[in-house]
Amino acid sequence: MNHRTLGLFLVAPALATIVAFFLYPLGYSLISAFTTTSGFSFGNIHKAIELYQNDILFTVIIIGLSTALIALCSIAIGGYLTLGENPAALTILNWLYRWPLFIPFIVAGQLMRTFLAKNGMLNNTLVSLGLMAPADAVNFLDWRGIVITFVWKQTPFVALLVAGAMASIDRGTIEAARNLGASRLRILLEIVVPQIKASLTVGMTLSFVTMMSVLSVPLMINAQTPTTITANMAFRINAYGDYGVANALGVISILLTGGVAWLYLRQASREKGISA
Repeated sequence: MNHRTLGLFLVAPALATIVAFFLYPLGYSLISAFTTTSGFSFGNIHKAIELYQNDILFTVIIIGLSTALIALCSIAIGGYLTLGENPAALTILNWLYRWPLFIPFIVAGQLMRTFLAKNGMLNNTLVSLGLMAPADAVNFLDWRGIVITFVWKQTPFVALLVAGAMASIDRGTIEAARNLGASRLRILLEIVVPQIKASLTVGMTLSFVTMMSVLSVPLMINAQTPTTITANMAFRINAYGDYGVANALGVISILLTGGVAWLYLRQASREKGISA
């Protein structure tokens, strides 16, 4: 057996797994999205847009807002880890902010159901501390709960990328700015962030794609309409067995995530062209 045959034999299980669990379902879904009883058609796409256009818009707004807040929180965490001067605060933050990274989305959704409910832990804590009257308790189990859960869950992932990129920056520029009297906020926004834009953009893009695919969080937290595309897909299959429209929604989701990925690749190519 030559080296080429041996190499193909070694990678065959991985290739078979990719074909069986990714390429085949993807191809079947794409064909189903554009197939009706009369043959090839855009009927499923039109029906999906007609029935769920508000949910599609809701998904884009919720995921976009969550992505922006994740970026802000990640910059704040990475900035303090890079520019902070309190050793105790740095140690606590460095240990604490990573925990949500190891919690699955389905567990995060269940945690937030308990934490954000009207009689949940958040409101009960505020009431017990005397910061809020019991009659003023608010139920966050709606679009706000989805945003809070996504931001809490995904911020550690992006913060790791951002903090690592910030740690690799030449400290000389930061110290020079400090010697000239620049505040930490100004150093962060005008010196540090421009140098880590590539890592921040990668984290935001991956977070957007990840959140677009999450089903458990909207189902657990937002039991009303409008809701996200993933919940609509599950509803079409479970309630009607309508795989055509469900797969059409999947195609729309792919186009949205592909558009974000294209914008990132375009920006990255432009920056490389400028630097070259």
